Amino acid sequence: MSFSIAVASGKGGVGKTSVAINVALSFAKMGYRTCLLDTDFGVANAHILLGIDPKQNISDMLQNQASLLDLCTPAPFGLRFISGGSGMVDVLNLDNSSRFQIVRSTEMLAQSTDILIVDVPAGASDATLNFVGAADRPLIILVGEPTSFMDAYSLIKAAFLEADIKHFYLAVNMANSEAQAHDHFSRFRDITSRFLDVQLTYVGHIPYSNALRQSVIERKPIMTRPDPSRETIAFQKISKSLLSGPLNRTNGIRYLGAPSTQETVS
Repeated sequence: MSFSIAVASGKGGVGKTSVAINVALSFAKMGYRTCLLDTDFGVANAHILLGIDPKQNISDMLQNQASLLDLCTPAPFGLRFISGGSGMVDVLNLDNSSRFQIVRSTEMLAQSTDILIVDVPAGASDATLNFVGAADRPLIILVGEPTSFMDAYSLIKAAFLEADIKHFYLAVNMANSEAQAHDHFSRFRDITSRFLDVQLTYVGHIPYSNALRQSVIERKPIMTRPDPSRETIAFQKISKSLLSGPLNRTNGIRYLGAPSTQETVS
């Protein structure tokens, strides 16, 4: 059964794109047919962190010069990557119609894709809510800072009120330990549950790591390294946790042409 994951964050600078890339590579390494779509249109940078140079991007599809399948660029472990375009003014401020066209077009990936990972823009803009609202499992990246808590809460509140999303998955980035990550999650869950009727599921943490920082500089994702490490084990744990749990199948346009019904899989 195919499903989609939107990787989001309330604020920039929390490592969202790095998490999206390494989770996607982890799924691909596990043998799942995985596609990563960068929807930070016009200022997309996932291809830089992946160390690849796509020849086409989402602008080519919107101009009817290519299909979404044509945009798929090979990445490690058989991962397919679709670029949102970088330094391109024409896709910086897409309207709702264009964004929905992109979501609808992912249906052509359904037959060849088990898992679609969508790296969405940081914040709680209309674009972010469109792309989060179309996903089966929203993955929110949190760090242990008051501004991250506040902005992640604002994103979840907006997705709940505007798109009727009730199930969210959280990963804590840049944590010093598992205990610290659990503490951050517990405090955030307590704050959120006080005001919103949503379900938050903890899927793991990514350690604060010089190796991860170096992998970004080298444009070589940590998941492509041959030897296991605490970082790769962390991403594998997050990926496995995301294979089960509630799906958000609310009314509206869905990635991969998924049905608009609320259901749960395990």
